[in-house]
Amino acid sequence: MSDQIKHECGIVVLKLKKPLEFYYKKYGTYFYGLNKLYLLMQKQHNRGQDGAGVGAIKFSSAPGHEFISRVRSNHTTPIKDIFSKIYASLEGQPNDRLKSDQWLNNNFGFHASVFLGHLRYGTFGKNNIDYCHPFIRSNNWKTKNLMLAGNFNLTNVDRLFDILVNIGQHPRKKSDTITVLEKFGHYLDEENQKLFRQYKDQGKSYVEISKLIAENLDIASILKQSAVDFDGGYVMCGLMGHGDGFVLRDPNGIRPAYYFEDDEVLVATSERPAIQTSFNIPHQNIKEVTPGSALIFKMNQSAQLVEILPKKQKTPCSFERIYFSRGSDQDIYNERKTLGKLLAPKVLKAIKNELSQTVFSFIPNTAEVSFYGLTQELNKYLSKRKLERILACRDNTDQDLEQIITEDLRVEKIAIKDVKLRTFITEDSARDDLVTHVYDITYGTLKKGEDTLVVIDDSIVRGTTLKNSILKMLDRLGPKKIIVLSSAPQIRYPDCYGIDMAKIGDFIAFKAAVSLLTEKDPNALNKIYKKCKDQASLPSIKMQNYVKEVYAPFTDEEISKRIAQLLSGDQIKAEVEIVYQSVKDLHVACPNHKGDWYFTGHYPTPGGNKVVNTAFVNFMEGKNTRAY
Repeated sequence: MSDQIKHECGIVVLKLKKPLEFYYKKYGTYFYGLNKLYLLMQKQHNRGQDGAGVGAIKFSSAPGHEFISRVRSNHTTPIKDIFSKIYASLEGQPNDRLKSDQWLNNNFGFHASVFLGHLRYGTFGKNNIDYCHPFIRSNNWKTKNLMLAGNFNLTNVDRLFDILVNIGQHPRKKSDTITVLEKFGHYLDEENQKLFRQYKDQGKSYVEISKLIAENLDIASILKQSAVDFDGGYVMCGLMGHGDGFVLRDPNGIRPAYYFEDDEVLVATSERPAIQTSFNIPHQNIKEVTPGSALIFKMNQSAQLVEILPKKQKTPCSFERIYFSRGSDQDIYNERKTLGKLLAPKVLKAIKNELSQTVFSFIPNTAEVSFYGLTQELNKYLSKRKLERILACRDNTDQDLEQIITEDLRVEKIAIKDVKLRTFITEDSARDDLVTHVYDITYGTLKKGEDTLVVIDDSIVRGTTLKNSILKMLDRLGPKKIIVLSSAPQIRYPDCYGIDMAKIGDFIAFKAAVSLLTEKDPNALNKIYKKCKDQASLPSIKMQNYVKEVYAPFTDEEISKRIAQLLSGDQIKAEVEIVYQSVKDLHVACPNHKGDWYFTGHYPTPGGNKVVNTAFVNFMEGKNTRAY
């Protein structure tokens, strides 16, 4: 993606199911769990570079010793910073201590059996360490402690906040993370109190009661009462102070979660390849946390998938497949290749089948897999055309045959992303000039004035980098035409489930449609604005997405043509054409991930329609703020 877009966070839950002595004897280290946690986080570092955090729960801490440990960082390399801090407390210690279960248990906070890791991409708020997960709700009763981290964004924080106030709480902040923490915490307290009264009435001692609560805490009941009001996309992970835990996924399956369990470990992550690589596990052995369910684990039991909320239409985020998740997942790799393959007919139409005068490339590197799919399909077309030419003329000379057979697809490495340029100069004109040099080009790869240049991108969101940098850079090569392909459809509507795309006025597709609509009917935007304002007081479940009316009068091709005009302006000498993936072909390529609200406006939860209407109202009123 040439535009920088921040997106979903990453999670790791790791439980060691054997005594720690077992891992020392089998693997030669007491840091087996910690080392695996580090690897699982590194293999998902693409999911969060604004900050990170890890937490750990000890099973065997005596009273007076800490049983919960946490380290967070908003350093530029947060994972490295966290683990450097963790291991720093062991520097200079003699080997006999590092091999002593008792010494480590008394002196090292991460000599633990359950771990929670989090990688943060900040879609909102400052890059402050206070925003880094995991969050902790502390108590002297182990079973009332809660450590929470997740990959989530809720659309109804205001309502959840009011619920907390109405049950007598005084929340410190109105944020989804704090609100969720306190909502879980409230029902965790109630479950503890219910069991406490039950066992006290049975005449149990306080020490006995504490152990019985830990054994019988009903995690599923806590989750069902807490999550019933959630509206959004989420994977929420929690650890209780005594070692129980959960991984809860939203009923639509918007955010991803995978897990693996054997007799040694239980592990859950946001991405499947992290588990595959870290534990050398075949992908078919790794399971998906089903939508609306929670993976619940007790201290001395195997994990269970428990339905918490009724399943709804499954709409996993398609952007996970197009761009966000690592392409090392075999299914994602094949889907991205198919996205490129399905663009081939549109490309051939755009270049009028003139392959010999067309050069193909990709921007940025994350579009490389789609590029493979595109070029493989074009090579199939070229091979078929060669055969037809040979068969069409039986009198081909050796020279003719050689010319036909040696024709190849012209593929070049056109653009190179240079080291990150820091814009120290604050004047707009100077800063814009530096931005144009984020990418560099390979000179001499085109015949000036003769060749068409085709480049593929994952998606085009704002179009800012295309306009300010890439198109200007490509134009310096002197092509007669530049065709930019997007493996994703036109991004028309804001996301409210975790991707940093909340301001509709930023989208180049929206700008293009507004431009066309204003020409067609100067009062059309005001009519839509009134419809959005009139339903502002309605419950979100009764709201409609009236913003669809901005796009309704126009074909995809008409909007794409206007996008090309907006991005090229008068500065680009070459003709510019923008070609997008269709929504239909997106679903062909990614059949199991039909979450397409950014392209279609079909939001899977009621809060989505509220967000899109609010985003449009903010645009019309000139408010540069997110819609939730």
